[in-house]
Amino acid sequence: MSKIIPALRIKNFSFYYDHQKVIEDVSMEIPQNKITAIVGPSGCGKSTFLKSLNRMSELEEEVRVEGKVEFFGQNIYGRRVNLNRLRRQITTIYARPNLFPMSIYDNVAYGVKLIGWHPKSELDEIVELALKSADIWEEVKHKLHKSALELSCGQQQRLCIARALAVKPQVLLMDELCLGLDPIATIKIEELIEGLRSELTIVFISHNIQQVSRLSDFTAIFHYNENHIGQLLEFAPTKKLINHNPDYRHRDFASTRYR
Repeated sequence: MSKIIPALRIKNFSFYYDHQKVIEDVSMEIPQNKITAIVGPSGCGKSTFLKSLNRMSELEEEVRVEGKVEFFGQNIYGRRVNLNRLRRQITTIYARPNLFPMSIYDNVAYGVKLIGWHPKSELDEIVELALKSADIWEEVKHKLHKSALELSCGQQQRLCIARALAVKPQVLLMDELCLGLDPIATIKIEELIEGLRSELTIVFISHNIQQVSRLSDFTAIFHYNENHIGQLLEFAPTKKLINHNPDYRHRDFASTRYR
């Protein structure tokens, strides 16, 4: 049995927006090349926690942290961290597609161009590979230079994944997986995640416990205390935590408060 290596090690981590504490004393290890689900009721800090893993939260307002988040041993909140590089290595897919008002091709190539210059032939290859990895190449290969905004919502979300994959991240963060997508689009996204299982560390938020059971190797259950501050309730292999625990399997993770 191969040894599990943590891609992200979170130690006694607390998070503040300005002076308001949002998350308190979270400690967990997110394994490399595994799928980790985050569940819990609304308002327990799941999305804030996800954004803290690549410091995207700092684009919103003043933040303060206590404790550590280590990415393969490096404290991501250290003074010398290159945020652009960090966010390429740990990239986010949002609940709603956030495509640029440009072509399908240019959306996928956007981040690659920011990193540095590539010959056109090399860029073409990177775009094609990313679209294939996101399982959308066959649907868009004849309209690469048409607007990405003309695609369906499910296609747009897979295109966002292709854009993320083009810069070769090590960790993929997915907020509110498949939110608002129809069943067919949801199946495509889930199949895509399954296909990426051995290549990337994936962390996703979901309110769908059946989806969590199907996809994730590990599950983190968040809740909030009497002061409405998010805390980690449990973290364990999904089979142990949910599949073998009828109490969790039938809970409503969207609205239930845990004690």
